[in-house]
Amino acid sequence: MRRKGFLIVLSGPSGAGKNSVMNAVFPTIPNLKYSISVTTRPPRKGEVEGVDYFFRTEEEFDELIRQDKLLEYASFVGYRYGTPKDFVLEQIAEGNTVIMDIDIHGASQIREKMPEAVFVFLLPPTREELQKRLTLRGSEAEEAIKQRLQKSAEELKNIIHYDYFIINDQLSKAAEQLRHIIMSEWSRVSRVDIEELQKLWKGWGNS
Repeated sequence: MRRKGFLIVLSGPSGAGKNSVMNAVFPTIPNLKYSISVTTRPPRKGEVEGVDYFFRTEEEFDELIRQDKLLEYASFVGYRYGTPKDFVLEQIAEGNTVIMDIDIHGASQIREKMPEAVFVFLLPPTREELQKRLTLRGSEAEEAIKQRLQKSAEELKNIIHYDYFIINDQLSKAAEQLRHIIMSEWSRVSRVDIEELQKLWKGWGNS
């Protein structure tokens, strides 16, 4: 039975484990697609157009903005990144679930353009655990970690704008919760072709 696809937006503080949870869910849902971003930065060795990113010039990126072809966009270390609207809508039209991980600001932009999307907030179990995870990365100084923790506290205030939350205290458990959310969303009546469903139940409504 054909069903309408949808977009699921995953947000959460750095260190919450968004990528790990998504990677654990992908093998369990065949029609789950990752949202490929468009960027102005040059491709790195081994990166493939349309697989890792859609690589565009600054002028082309400006044109995407002008034509309202991006669901959201932002700048990072001198380059711009965005979510191409056409890619997401095409995948949804094909009956796929599109998932993306993005910060609260990007999610806010998407919420304005696609309020029907499903928004999920991923949390570490405690502030102490988040600090531990950030420290174990070994890639940032103590001051940078402190700033991330402060930012995380601010991000948490936005959880009221999300549909679901998941506490990632155990990866397998968090991934299973995300999988259940996606499967539950697939069961919404609004995503089903009612006429097709009626054909499966001949005489439905005549008894």
